[in-house]
Amino acid sequence: MAVLGATGVVGHRFSTLLAQHPWFRLSLLTGSAQSAGKPYGEVVWCGRDCVPESLRELEVEDTTLEVLRKHDVDIVFSALPAEKALGFELELARSGLVVVSNASPLRLEKDVPLVNPEANADHILHLTKVQQRNRGWQGFIVKVPNCTTAILTLALKPLLDEFGLKRVIVSTMQAVSGAGAKGVPSLEIIDNIIPYIEGEEEKVEKEAPKILGAPENGWIRPADIVVSASCHRVPVLEGHLEAVFVELSKKAGIDEVVDALKSFKTNKLKGLKLPTAPAQPIIVKDDPLRPQPRLDREADRGMSVVVGRVRRDPALENGIKLVLLGNNLVRGAAGTGVLIAEFIATYWSDLMEAV
Repeated sequence: MAVLGATGVVGHRFSTLLAQHPWFRLSLLTGSAQSAGKPYGEVVWCGRDCVPESLRELEVEDTTLEVLRKHDVDIVFSALPAEKALGFELELARSGLVVVSNASPLRLEKDVPLVNPEANADHILHLTKVQQRNRGWQGFIVKVPNCTTAILTLALKPLLDEFGLKRVIVSTMQAVSGAGAKGVPSLEIIDNIIPYIEGEEEKVEKEAPKILGAPENGWIRPADIVVSASCHRVPVLEGHLEAVFVELSKKAGIDEVVDALKSFKTNKLKGLKLPTAPAQPIIVKDDPLRPQPRLDREADRGMSVVVGRVRRDPALENGIKLVLLGNNLVRGAAGTGVLIAEFIATYWSDLMEAV
């Protein structure tokens, strides 16, 4: 296993989750040319003390195909910046590697799975061979959703399955870590809220229907749902809070909605015991003051989404509204990536048949 872009915020989370993983062996961390050749503990964004002891002295290497070949890895976790990720990830897939990527390029390509595992892990099985056949390469690429989208779609999936969805309106309050270690200057965000995050709303509106879509004739038919998003940066370190307004396809009582959220266990990972999967993907709180980032962002190691304030919305037909919170670096990024890799490992022989 290798983590590309390991010195950044998401790369650090990938590395931490993989350091003691029961299935995977992390053998390679890569970074920029400036970081290459130095111990990981000296160059990671958060400093030596935030790194597992087993990784502190591991030498960071340059992000090149030659380095990856030398280490003989088969699955690569990419936390590369978008501008570098596109070309390099294509090169990796052509060379036969499996790429699980947190970077935004290719997420909306028809033959690239965009996966939130409990909601649509089966998209990996449906699209992998299509992708290899279309592009003539030996490996394949699977994309982790945008952090806000991952948190949102986990809560929407049981509502879609039980009641159907027509319209989703979401207003987000997003942590500064979602912009990276140096993404939001302190003088801009302290004592402030920034009402615009470039590209974020479009990602949520386009990615959610793909994730919630269904296989059809070898492709994924996007869900017929209208999604409207307004995204805002707030002075919180970790944890995206989302106010969600949903128009269901049929009338449902609040108790029915809550039961559907709480019982969301028989999902796309049914029967699989994957180490990173949360015991309960969605946790519902009765306290009207929950969820809160400081109290709820580490729910089940950061892999669960916490929902509260489930109530009727009189402005929408069959409307309900709720508040949800997820850890943007775990559920919204690295944790979902590791869970994807566990699913791939479970079906490795089937997925690699086409190679």
